[in-house]
Amino acid sequence: MRELNNKVAVVTGGASGIGKALVKAFLAEGMKVVIADVEEPALKATAEEFAGLGEISTQTVDVRHPESLTALADHTWDTFGACHLLCNNAGVSVAQLKVWETTPNDWTWVHGVNVKGVMHGIQAFVPRMLEAGDEGLVLNTSSGDGGIAPLAGQSVYASSKAAVSILTECLDAQLDADTDGKLRAAIFYPSGGMLATGIWTTKRNRPSELAREAPVPEGSETTFEDFMAGMKKVGVELPVQDLDELAAFTVKGIQNGDFVIMIRREEMEAQLVDRAKKLAAGENPTGVIPGI
Repeated sequence: MRELNNKVAVVTGGASGIGKALVKAFLAEGMKVVIADVEEPALKATAEEFAGLGEISTQTVDVRHPESLTALADHTWDTFGACHLLCNNAGVSVAQLKVWETTPNDWTWVHGVNVKGVMHGIQAFVPRMLEAGDEGLVLNTSSGDGGIAPLAGQSVYASSKAAVSILTECLDAQLDADTDGKLRAAIFYPSGGMLATGIWTTKRNRPSELAREAPVPEGSETTFEDFMAGMKKVGVELPVQDLDELAAFTVKGIQNGDFVIMIRREEMEAQLVDRAKKLAAGENPTGVIPGI
């Protein structure tokens, strides 16, 4: 998809953070964009902010529910008549916990959004994209935390993102076989440094029916600002990645036809080789990192 002008993009989780940056970057390329999000106030505010940047439409969506994605697909075709770029970007996380401290609802909520949400998007959009026969791309947001090297303290989130990476590999292989590469899938790994996004505070969107069955252990939750301050206090200066720059990099990856879109992706090779060696030796490649 080298030519994005006048093409149609759909971005879930598009009202804030990385999703919002992607929407802005797509509009700058002349794309028509459907912004989908579960947060209605943020969705309205983003639509107002971007009103003069190009053609946009909005839809309130809860990706946990397949009927919500079907309604989003209906809205997209009714509004713009096509979808060329589907960004399954919506994601949530829970506090840093030991596995035995997690609750059933932690898993139901996070995997419902991060894994089933991607699956529901694929099931609602891909058949229509195939029927249209246009060049297109399904871009699934994963994470290096899970997709490449999981953090032990993030078992719920990391396992969901590992699933997204494998799901995308399978999807792309199937699409390539069926369309000879005309319709593709790609993995987007947000990268380049620490990311100041709403993923740190996603509990604000947690449905009441999926509330934790037990109180969150003290010290297991933190904001981006508190985390960065804590790391600085112990002498660790972490780089912060600008989201607009990340989105611009992602646009180039889409245009280049990359399957893995990640800043400095060549650096993952050493991690994966070390991981493979430990697994081949019968060892656990994942260890606890203090403070993370």
